[in-house]
Amino acid sequence: MGSAYVHGYDPKESRRLQDQASTLVELLHSDTSYPAGSRVLEAGCGVGAQTLTLSQNSPGASIISLDISRTFLLQARGRAREAGLENVDLLQADIFHLPFEAQSFDHLFLCFILEHLPRPAEAVTVLKEFIRPGGTITVIEGDHGSAYFYPDSTAAKRAIASLVELQKMSGGNAMIGRELYPLLSKTGFRSVRVSPRMVYADSSRPEMVEGFTRNTFTAMIEGVREAAIGSGMIKSETFDEGIRDLYRTAEEDGVFCYTFFKAVGIKKDDRASDQLGSMEKRK
Repeated sequence: MGSAYVHGYDPKESRRLQDQASTLVELLHSDTSYPAGSRVLEAGCGVGAQTLTLSQNSPGASIISLDISRTFLLQARGRAREAGLENVDLLQADIFHLPFEAQSFDHLFLCFILEHLPRPAEAVTVLKEFIRPGGTITVIEGDHGSAYFYPDSTAAKRAIASLVELQKMSGGNAMIGRELYPLLSKTGFRSVRVSPRMVYADSSRPEMVEGFTRNTFTAMIEGVREAAIGSGMIKSETFDEGIRDLYRTAEEDGVFCYTFFKAVGIKKDDRASDQLGSMEKRK
């Protein structure tokens, strides 16, 4: 797909992705479901953390989930077998070179994939061709610029910024969540709706503190330590202080906030638009 996955493919990252998915399932997917008989393409399924929810929310739909990483795909297949998923097929493929016929799917689902791509608009344009006119796209992405917390910490902000910069260097965009509306609007989708999904964690919500503040977000930042320090963009003392301060927000009086963005759109019927345009010209 043209860029490196900045978080790596080790078992620790796999656990983080699964923690993230299980913690955020209600926040992100309470309104994600597809009708029986429909065909759904999940591009960039990773370890299958979102695939499980897709399958369970839409038991009558046929889901094709794919990823370019063989390492992640093997884990996704293992998860699917363990969960007994019967409506999911998993395959290794590059989203820019897919083996499907045009307009062979009713719906497209993308979760935490566009942030890693150097050409997200091109990726959406390519994938759009596999959806029938009137079919839908659902995109979910985070935005690291939306993170704020108490106690505040300059070092923590610098540690987060180092991940943002690393992702930029690898061709990605860790702040793509705020761009979903213009991205879908410009790539051939109508009736685009974006809803912010805020994670709020304090000690009255221990499942969010553990599942998101500690095991998802802070673990994600902590995971790029060697790369960030090795690149020279941040000193080890500052990075380590930032990680300590992020864990500090998970204590009894700490607070952590972060916003995801979920966008849904409908594929335009280009032929109908062309016919309408021709009619208007003849008037």
